[in-house]
Amino acid sequence: MQPMNKQDLNEQEMNLREKMSKIKHAFIVMSGKGGVGKTTVAVNLAFALSLSGKKVGILDVDIHGPNIAKMLGIEKQTICDSEFGIQAVKVSENLKAVSLALVGYHPDQPIIWRGPRKTAAIKQFLGEVNWGELDYLIIDSPPGTGDEPLSVCQLIPNVQGIIIVTTPQDVAILDARKSVLFANEIKIPVVGLIENMSGLTCPHCHAQIDIFKKGGGEKAAQELKIPFLGRIPFQPEFVDCGDQGTPFVSFQEKSKSAEIFMEIVKKIEVF
Repeated sequence: MQPMNKQDLNEQEMNLREKMSKIKHAFIVMSGKGGVGKTTVAVNLAFALSLSGKKVGILDVDIHGPNIAKMLGIEKQTICDSEFGIQAVKVSENLKAVSLALVGYHPDQPIIWRGPRKTAAIKQFLGEVNWGELDYLIIDSPPGTGDEPLSVCQLIPNVQGIIIVTTPQDVAILDARKSVLFANEIKIPVVGLIENMSGLTCPHCHAQIDIFKKGGGEKAAQELKIPFLGRIPFQPEFVDCGDQGTPFVSFQEKSKSAEIFMEIVKKIEVF
């Protein structure tokens, strides 16, 4: 990526604002720590919104761990340039995706970039991708409150809100609180908090097993005075769904967790 002069930067800024003006709602999905299922939530949120007939884009700004392409089953495709800008990969009739995993990097290749280069890549994605008219842009950010989520929040003029994902245990809740304070600091509303991996139903005796405790996310939401969007139980099938590139909301008629997730989506839609 070549350094830009002042004229190039001004043109990129205008392109960014023009592209973002065609997007009605932009939501950032965040987590205070890794391993809480943030990308799973982002992918299924985007897919669920597209199922309802909305035009949706999903942007992966997790530079060092871009997993959206794999979880949507499009990892063998690549984005391409056109006279209208970078063309996002079409997942379905109503869903498009952009990720660093779709620009030709080998999946085993680590991205060893410092902050300024990551910010430049995010700015390029925002300013040069031809999303077209979108009802929703879902942005999957990496864990924490560093360069990537901060860059997105500062660059997109119409971010509607931040969705925070956590698991019920104390260490995850501690980091989720930081995400809430991050949102408050940069003055972007918190749409709400989702408690993921909240219990497992034993497939043999059907007893409820609270692997990571239960209720921590709801309690944190009450204390922080933010909406609690709901809790998603853990299902082992979700692992296969992610590996096979099939969002678990596809099985909402067979899955209690998928049904619960669709109820959470309805709350986000009316935010």
